[in-house]
Amino acid sequence: MSNAIEVQELTRKFGSFTAVNAITFTVGSGEVFGFLGANGAGKTTAIRMLTGLLAPTSGEAQVAGFDVFTQAEEVKRKIGYMSQRFSLYGDLTVRENIALYGGIYGLDDGEIRERSEAMLGHLGLRDSGDDLVASLPLGWKQKLAFSVALVHQPAVVFLDEPTGGVDPVTRRQFWEMIYAAAADGTTVFVTTHYMDEAEYCDRVSIMVDGRIGAMGTPAELKAEFKVGTLDELFVRLARPAGNATVAGGGG
Repeated sequence: MSNAIEVQELTRKFGSFTAVNAITFTVGSGEVFGFLGANGAGKTTAIRMLTGLLAPTSGEAQVAGFDVFTQAEEVKRKIGYMSQRFSLYGDLTVRENIALYGGIYGLDDGEIRERSEAMLGHLGLRDSGDDLVASLPLGWKQKLAFSVALVHQPAVVFLDEPTGGVDPVTRRQFWEMIYAAAADGTTVFVTTHYMDEAEYCDRVSIMVDGRIGAMGTPAELKAEFKVGTLDELFVRLARPAGNATVAGGGG
């Protein structure tokens, strides 16, 4: 499969309001794709459609080879998802969280045990496996949440502002994990409000008022729009929409 995500004229309306307006793009297998947009630009609605959580109004989209209209449950089984706002249960231990999500993703008991131990060893959390997740520092929670989203070896993982609130060193470590996942063939679809992180992506798109206002590699976009940074480009594109804030929050 050359493309992990294929989107054609994808649209979502809420009454008379068009949240996502006929967007078209593809994401290659193993690509790190940045999906940016100001508050209210439509990116959250688009992600909900691509993850099978919200039915499109019109258009076409396939994720991991499955149609988001007619095969939403198959899509959900082939993807991982991590949100800054909610990913792990703080009142469960590290091992219990891994087992819970492993079960949700359809792994059997043997697979859960094997992958749990491998994950704890890789993260350096073997001695913390029986600690409550709530007791972990934020950076460790984020790295654990990402690893849990990959426990079933999905074709595509969606990361919704995954590094919000963590320090720069942890952010860099997190991106090393993203690169490792992509090198193993997992497509990474990530939103971020840190424009320096957008520079790490293979390609980025910027949503403006429900449409894709720009898309390409960071170098291509800076050359096309004659800007020095993606942050400068983002502000330029977002301002006509009446919102020159950074690419965080809903929409």
